[in-house]
Amino acid sequence: MKPAPLPRRTLGRTGQQSTIVALGGITLMPMERDDAIRLTHEAIDAGVNHLDVAPTYGDAQAKMGEVLRSRRNEVFLACKTTKRDAEGARLELEESLRLLSTDHIDLYQFHALDTEEDLEQVCGAGGALETFLQAKERGIISHIGLTGHYPLMHMRTIARISEVDTVMFPLNFRTLDTTLAPGMLMEQARK
Repeated sequence: MKPAPLPRRTLGRTGQQSTIVALGGITLMPMERDDAIRLTHEAIDAGVNHLDVAPTYGDAQAKMGEVLRSRRNEVFLACKTTKRDAEGARLELEESLRLLSTDHIDLYQFHALDTEEDLEQVCGAGGALETFLQAKERGIISHIGLTGHYPLMHMRTIARISEVDTVMFPLNFRTLDTTLAPGMLMEQARK
């Protein structure tokens, strides 16, 4: 008996219907190459259609790229950069494309955008936002996202960068409190 397909949800403003389980490239980092390749194939075979990776995940991009050579059209590919300047972001994007064996990334994200200083640099003259917008205009990336650890910082970022389509952050239900209530977040973001 074939298992039921994985449920899907709309991912932010992308229109993408991503499976509720994604393959995070960080899990490939400590694995031997052949095991990482096998796991990636198994995830796709099981119906996972969303892969997420970053240059900071060691050799995970190269391992994932081995699979993407033949299966790129089966997945929504998300990647990230911690570079805050345009040139650094451009170089890292080009290297990610090479390692991932693809000519486009579906979702390119500002990774760990956690401080006002990061946001100022990203949005300023010569900032990484310039690279993101140029890459989107050229069809190299389809959507822009951000990741980080502080919801209030996310609110400030999306208030400033209207092109952000997705936000990713860790959520720990043990420490969740009312300060994360959406109304309070919006109020804090306006300050």
